[in-house]
Amino acid sequence: MSVNCSRPVERYLMASLWSPGIFLVLVLALPLKTLPLVTLAETNVYIVYMGDKLHDEPELVQESHHELLADIVGSKDAAKESILYSYKHGFSGFAAVLTKSQEKLIADFPGVAGVVRNRIISSHTTRSWDFLQVKPQLAGRISKGHSGAGSIIGVMDTGIWPESKSFRDEGMAEVPSRWRGICQEGEGFNRSHCNRKIIGARWYVKGYEAEFGKLNTSDGDEFLSPRDAGGHGTHTSSTATGGPVESASFMGLAQGLARGGAPISLAGRLQSLLGYRWLR
Repeated sequence: MSVNCSRPVERYLMASLWSPGIFLVLVLALPLKTLPLVTLAETNVYIVYMGDKLHDEPELVQESHHELLADIVGSKDAAKESILYSYKHGFSGFAAVLTKSQEKLIADFPGVAGVVRNRIISSHTTRSWDFLQVKPQLAGRISKGHSGAGSIIGVMDTGIWPESKSFRDEGMAEVPSRWRGICQEGEGFNRSHCNRKIIGARWYVKGYEAEFGKLNTSDGDEFLSPRDAGGHGTHTSSTATGGPVESASFMGLAQGLARGGAPISLAGRLQSLLGYRWLR
């Protein structure tokens, strides 16, 4: 008598082939080109410079940035999410999170003058007044400029310590009506820290956090505000615009009058340096 065992054997083989272990071996044995490969493109922050503005209205300039980038990233919503800052007043441009291939595409677009990658550079102290050929006494070019009367000086650095005596506003004129800046609040800094001397202040951190993650301010080495944690910005600001401070010294040394090159000029502060590093 013959026994037909083909079907039990077939069922056994099929069950074995579809067991998790055998199935994994079969999948791994497939040609790689049949399997989808998912890669995440590295992104960085890039500054897209477009030269002169094509519109006088800032909103229209910003809209042109969204339209241009939408052609690269696929939609206006994606463009708005990618753009960190739009430069729409003095010139046209924007900072955005892009891949290297997207950067190459946008660099070839009509109207784009250049694209540079965001980078960290060290701040430096220079012999400012030697470079400007300005003497410390009230003579020469300083007296001719009336010590900066009516001038507005913008400083991009680590921020400012508004309690410094160099930035008192006694005797200062009212803020000019042509001023369009703001006093941006943040950690340890509110609108009351601006006055007729410090007429505006802003802070920028999106470029840093887009590449390096959330900025840690718990140790007090940085502030998410225009307040200066390191002192460099306060130093350079007072060098340019600081009012006269009697009997100033360094730990009792070199006591005398401290003052900036344009002591009655107005100051607008931009905190773009973090921990003595400049993030464009």
